[in-house]
Amino acid sequence: MCTFKLSFPHNAQMADVDIKYEEDYVLNARGMTLFTCQWRPSNYEPKALIFLCHGYAMECSISMRGTGTRLAHAGFAVHGMDYEGHGKSSGLQGYIASFNDIVVDCSEYFASVCEKVEYKKQRRFLLGESMGGAVVLMLHRKEPTYWDGAILVAPMCKIVEDMKPHPIVISILSKLSNVIPTWRIIPNEDIIDRAIKSEEWREEVRNNHYCYKGKPRLKTGYELFMASLDIENNLDKVTLPFIIVHGGGDAVTDPSVSEALYTLAESKDKTLKLYPGMCHALTSGEPKENIDIVFSDIIRWLNERVSTS
Repeated sequence: MCTFKLSFPHNAQMADVDIKYEEDYVLNARGMTLFTCQWRPSNYEPKALIFLCHGYAMECSISMRGTGTRLAHAGFAVHGMDYEGHGKSSGLQGYIASFNDIVVDCSEYFASVCEKVEYKKQRRFLLGESMGGAVVLMLHRKEPTYWDGAILVAPMCKIVEDMKPHPIVISILSKLSNVIPTWRIIPNEDIIDRAIKSEEWREEVRNNHYCYKGKPRLKTGYELFMASLDIENNLDKVTLPFIIVHGGGDAVTDPSVSEALYTLAESKDKTLKLYPGMCHALTSGEPKENIDIVFSDIIRWLNERVSTS
């Protein structure tokens, strides 16, 4: 990650005097400008660092602001970055040319934050939602002992057996993705209604022009599929402490994939929380009382691990 930075402190997002919010832009090794943001307590040192990995077609500063503010109020410094092709970052919207590039960009930016003088002694946690859960697991595999723990929110970590394409279809998809990689030809239904229970939050996502709502691009679909297979084949290599939170009524990522991760991971410290009837967007798309339950479990889990440091 290039050290050149365009800094735009921005406190207009919220009038919360207890939380300091800032936005920045950094350059990655490919010369792309990537948007970053952070929430942290204004008047005291944070308990630990938390790094956000957002889902496919989403972004950090708007769609994950509830997560950022809640965790900052709980005493944590929270940092997020929009992937290339997502949110306010450079690149063709909704296009993932290489899943590994996303992992490398996150790894380099997150490490640059951790190495700041004021943060060097802080514990480091990852939080990934949906596709972001896959990013988290790959970051862990890249540096198995670097992270102190992970929060996985309805993670994309395994493909349900009856949804796996035939090998011939995969072969065709692979060839076409190299010929017409950016074409938006993968059919899909509007998953906003399936993922989000709150009508108010559905409208916010629909009106958020930083969230990609077109059909998945061909190369993007291929990269997501191959990343899922890769993670599925390496679930037993997961060793870091983690908590999974997953809605029992999730129609986007099957809760059984989280159960598989929980069962197969070699982690000695692992927790699985399934919430009957809750949807995919656990941290934003549920009624407030449900979101409160989820964050209560997440913050309790974090506090227990920070207190033992």
